[in-house]
Amino acid sequence: MNEPTYSLFELNSLVRSTLERRMADAYWVQAELSEVHLNRNGHCYLEFVQRDEQTGTLVAKARGTIWSSVYRLLAPYFEQTTGHPFAAGIRVLVQVEVSFHELYGYSLNVTDIDPTYTLGDLMRHRKQILDQLEREGVLTLNKELPMPLLPQRIAVISSATAAGYGDFCHQLTTHRAGYYFHVELFPAVMQGNQVEESMLQALDAIMVRQQEFDVVVIIRGGGAVSDLTGFDTYLLASACAQFPLPIITGIGHERDDTVIDCVAHTRVKTPTAAAEYLLGCMDEAAARLDDLALRLHTAVEQRLVREQLRLENLRHRIPQLLYQRMATARQQLHSLQERLHYAVRQRQKSEAHQLALLKQRVADASPQRLLALGYTLTLKEGRFVKEASQLVPGDCVEIRFRQGEVKAIISD
Repeated sequence: MNEPTYSLFELNSLVRSTLERRMADAYWVQAELSEVHLNRNGHCYLEFVQRDEQTGTLVAKARGTIWSSVYRLLAPYFEQTTGHPFAAGIRVLVQVEVSFHELYGYSLNVTDIDPTYTLGDLMRHRKQILDQLEREGVLTLNKELPMPLLPQRIAVISSATAAGYGDFCHQLTTHRAGYYFHVELFPAVMQGNQVEESMLQALDAIMVRQQEFDVVVIIRGGGAVSDLTGFDTYLLASACAQFPLPIITGIGHERDDTVIDCVAHTRVKTPTAAAEYLLGCMDEAAARLDDLALRLHTAVEQRLVREQLRLENLRHRIPQLLYQRMATARQQLHSLQERLHYAVRQRQKSEAHQLALLKQRVADASPQRLLALGYTLTLKEGRFVKEASQLVPGDCVEIRFRQGEVKAIISD
């Protein structure tokens, strides 16, 4: 064998020297962080990966290192700029030096980072969630809910030990107006990997008792800006967007909106601002009530004035109305009198006619009338004899004529 033979160390040394001669001092590389580990010496060990955009399968992988002296500078700068922790699962644009060690192999040493690239990627991720919610037709559902006129029954999602929750309650209870609020806490983890699951459980618990509350308030007191990533998930945003009660968010981040800020009914900056918003709703309702009371008082006064004027006008019109009523009554009485007199005269004529007829009938039926016609009347012992059977032979009777009378003895 004429070809040279190398030991593994020699071959790796050859690779190392070749890379050092051929490679530039530094490169800007886009990649996803799949692993991030910080050891006790402050050195950060990474794993960079690249996935196929269509299938999601890995197409490249490399180890990376950020030495402690560099990490102490880059990590705070990155987190302050992006509002996201330097952790696995994000895409980064880093400046690296390519190195090869005979024992440890190929590695990328990070010397700088461009946080604006990651910030843009996070914004794209948020936009994707919001676009999906809009396609599903739920993006603005919670915003379209009417805010109750008196939002006094409040379900709060927060950490039980959070200073922001205490500030929220203190602001409500010490307000000068002294409004009554019923506040019930539904504890949740507000930072870290458990934010999504914990908040979804809290929302489910409130949903079961939704008739007992007017609004939901999600507050987070203090904490790093990088802890807000838990609020940028599709499941949590979808649950908030479709929740049947208005949601108010005050998670203490003044610069950027999280996804749940975008879908919530109302977004404020801090827990104290959330309390101020609810107090403002109560002030508005109180102002409307005061306005209605003033309008009612004014309307009553105006009505009283109008009625007083009407009564005064009636008081002046009473004599005239009385005279008119009396004249009308006299006219009606006169008319009734004339009708009564006419009716009496008519009745008198009718009765006189009837009386004349009766008189004529009486006259026609009188004994004198019968005697004048040639009839006679027979009396026995002063009583009229109507039938022959009333008489027997020997009876003495009196026979009356038109003129005169005779006595006779019945013989047969």
